[in-house]
Amino acid sequence: MDHGEQLIAELVDGLIEREGGFVDHPADRGGPTNFGITEAVARAHGYGGPMSLLPRGEAVTIYRRLYWSRPRFDQVATRSSRIASELFDTGANMGPGVATTFLQRALTALNRNGKDYPDLMPDGRIGPVTLGALDRFLSLRGRERGETVLMRALEALQGERYLRLAEKRPANEAFLYGWLANRLGNV
Repeated sequence: MDHGEQLIAELVDGLIEREGGFVDHPADRGGPTNFGITEAVARAHGYGGPMSLLPRGEAVTIYRRLYWSRPRFDQVATRSSRIASELFDTGANMGPGVATTFLQRALTALNRNGKDYPDLMPDGRIGPVTLGALDRFLSLRGRERGETVLMRALEALQGERYLRLAEKRPANEAFLYGWLANRLGNV
């Protein structure tokens, strides 16, 4: 098993551990979930059975395809497994487009007014321009220190979004503590 395969296997196992099994919380707009997979996502990917019986292997397949390969977080992992891990976790919770937009916004804010690399369009899609900006940022700022600063920026954006969700919809306050306790600084 290569490094990328080992990384995603560990990430999915950790996420499923945190998400737990079947949940049908009345305040959750996502409805019934199992292993953190919503019913809508499971149905869109061909699962037709009761959510309480969603096979773990099906959840693993969905996480790998929708929250790792399709958003190209696997390509981020070749540059930084820490950043890719954060994007995967955030993407599984908020959607890969949101996680990618956080990366694009953070990289743009950290480019020293375009001196290091051009501003990115926060379009929620990872392509050559976003990957090039990440490469340049890590090259200029140093892998370890650059990763740490970028991780802090990503987590700040994530935390702010959680607070905003709870402020906009009071029913989300039921989840805020868990989001902040289990999602920030966890990868």
